[in-house]
Amino acid sequence: MIRRNLFSVVCIFLLANVVMVPVCLSADEYSLSDLYRIGLERAERIKISEEDLYIAERGKDKAMALLLPQVSAFGNYTKYTEEKLNTAGALIQPDKATSWGLRADESLSLSGRELTALGISRENIIKSRYDLYAIREVYLLNIALAYYDVLRIKKALDISESNLERLTKYRDAAQKRLKVGEVTKTVVLRAEGELSGARSDYVKVKNALELAKSVLARVVGIKGDFQLKEEPSEDIVIPSESSYLEIALSTRADLKSLEVQKSIAEKQVRFTKGAFWPTLSLSGVYVNADQSPETPSLVRESSYGLATINFPFFEGGLRYAEVKEARAKERQSALLYEDYKKSVGVEVQTAYLDLVTQKEILKFLEDQLVYARDNYNAVAKQFEFGLSQSLDVMDANTLLVTAERDLAAAVYNYQVAILRMKKVTGTLLKAVAGNQS
Repeated sequence: MIRRNLFSVVCIFLLANVVMVPVCLSADEYSLSDLYRIGLERAERIKISEEDLYIAERGKDKAMALLLPQVSAFGNYTKYTEEKLNTAGALIQPDKATSWGLRADESLSLSGRELTALGISRENIIKSRYDLYAIREVYLLNIALAYYDVLRIKKALDISESNLERLTKYRDAAQKRLKVGEVTKTVVLRAEGELSGARSDYVKVKNALELAKSVLARVVGIKGDFQLKEEPSEDIVIPSESSYLEIALSTRADLKSLEVQKSIAEKQVRFTKGAFWPTLSLSGVYVNADQSPETPSLVRESSYGLATINFPFFEGGLRYAEVKEARAKERQSALLYEDYKKSVGVEVQTAYLDLVTQKEILKFLEDQLVYARDNYNAVAKQFEFGLSQSLDVMDANTLLVTAERDLAAAVYNYQVAILRMKKVTGTLLKAVAGNQS
C-alpha cells in the first residue's frame, strides 16, 4: 500500500511538471503599443536626451545664481614672532591676532547681460524639450519599421510554407501521372527542382525572420523569445499635400527647436555686446577681531560697504571679435532654419507621394491576388486531368506566390507610410500617446 501511494505521488508530481512546462516556456507576446511603451522606457538614446534636458535645467539655475549675492564667511589666525613696541613704549604688534567675519558680494553689468543669460538658459530648456520630443518620434518610427519588418517576413514565411504545400502536391500528382504514362520524366524532374528551390527560399526567409526579430529586440530593448500581436490595419482619408505641409511647419518639434536656437543666437549677440558696459560690484562686510595682548589701535567690530565700477576700455580687440563671432552664429542659425524648412517640405512631399502610392496599389494587388489564386486553382485541376502542361502550373504558381508576397508587402508598407506621414508632420508621438491612454 505504501509503495502504491508513493508511486501515485510521483506520477502526480511528474504530471504537474509536464503541465507547467508549456506555461513556463511560453514566449511573451507584444503589440505595437507594448513595444512603443517599452522602448520609450528603456531606450538609451532617449535617456541621453533626457539628461540633456536635465543639464539645460541646471544651466538655468547657474544663470539665476549670477543674479543673487554671494555670501561667504572668513576667519584667520596670525602668530607673530615677537611683540613690538614704539619709541613711547606702546604696543604696536601683539603676540597673536585673530579675526572672523561675513561678506556679501554682488556684481552686475550695467547692460543687464545677466538677465539676458537667464533668458537664454530658459530658452535652452525649451529647445532641449523639443529635441527630446523629436528624438522620441524618431525612435517610435524605428520601432514601427522593425515591427512591420518582422510581420512582413513572417507573412513571407507563411507564403513560403503554402508554396511548399502546393509544390509538394504538384510533385505527387506528377509522379502519379508518370506511373500511368501520361507525362514524361522531365515533368517530375521539373517539379522536384521547383520544390527544392521552394525549400531553399523557405530556409532563407526563416533565417531572415530570426534576424528581423533580433533587430526589433535590440531597438526596443527586450530579451528572450517573443511573439508579435498584429494590430488592426489603419486606413485614413488622405487630404491635400499642402495640408500636411502646413501641419508640419507648425508642429514639427525639430523645426521648433531650430526656431528657438535662432532666438538664442539673437540674444547671444546682445549678451556679447554687454561686455562693453561697465560692471558694478557691491560688497557688505562685517569683521570681528581680537589680539593678545591688545594694541591701543584694535577695532574689535567693524562693518562697511563697498561699491566699485570697473570699465575695461581696451583688451586688444577681444570684445569686438566676440561680437562678430556671435553675429556670424546668428546668421548661421537663421540660414539653418530656412534650409531645414525646405528639407521638411521635401520630406512631406516624399511621404505624401509614398502614402498615396501605397494606398492606390493596395486595391490593385488585392484584385491581382484573387485572379492569381483562381488561375492557379483552375490550372492545377486541369493538370490533374491532363488538360494543361507542367509549365502552365509553374507559371500559375509563380504568379500566385508573387501576388501573395506583393500584397503582404503592400499591406505593411501602407501602415508604415501612414506612420511615416505622422512622423514628418510631427504628430506621431501625440497619436501614440492618445492611443495608449
